[in-house]
Amino acid sequence: MSYKTKIAARAAREVRPGQVINLGIGIPTRIPEYLAADMPVWVHSENGILGMGLRCRRGAEDRNLIDAGGSYVTLVPGASFFDSALSFALVRGGRLDVAFLGALEISCTGDLANWIIPGKYAPGIGGGMELAQKARRVIVTTTHTTREGAPKILPQCTLPLTAKSCVDTIITEMAVIDVTPDGLRLREIAAETDVTQVQARTGAPLIVPEGELPVF
Repeated sequence: MSYKTKIAARAAREVRPGQVINLGIGIPTRIPEYLAADMPVWVHSENGILGMGLRCRRGAEDRNLIDAGGSYVTLVPGASFFDSALSFALVRGGRLDVAFLGALEISCTGDLANWIIPGKYAPGIGGGMELAQKARRVIVTTTHTTREGAPKILPQCTLPLTAKSCVDTIITEMAVIDVTPDGLRLREIAAETDVTQVQARTGAPLIVPEGELPVF
């Protein structure tokens, strides 16, 4: 199982029946693959869709049906379309139960940086800023470290912020971590790792509960 698959599969377990969720670009788009086929959940896309299904199979694409990241998608029965003004009214009105977002950095207080590395091209912050601020719950799905091995979870973000104090939960290939008023609380660890390894690859202090941690 690849690390992206592991993260998406674990993130899917956070979804509850009847929720309206939004999936950011990257790992979050894989989450529907790990939801039960009969799970009553509505996937929202900022470009004006409520009721997205799985990604399209190659060769079955509808050129007029894409998500906010430009990927071809399918629909579930009862899906609806609307303009971007209504789509963002839904976001700003607090109607999203969960937003799953990717990350470049997350601080120990839940600040999120996920849209630009200075000096590198980025198309813009897009709807991520409002999703991060307005969703009832924000779950970050990301690798625990960069490709170079540097921690992504830090005392403070060094990159331009998407939003402050917005992240509720972080899911990586190594751990599930909740952002609490007391700090970062380790909730679960991956079966192939241990607490010492997770702490060593995290750039901010972790609160480790007593007793054996659940694994995924």
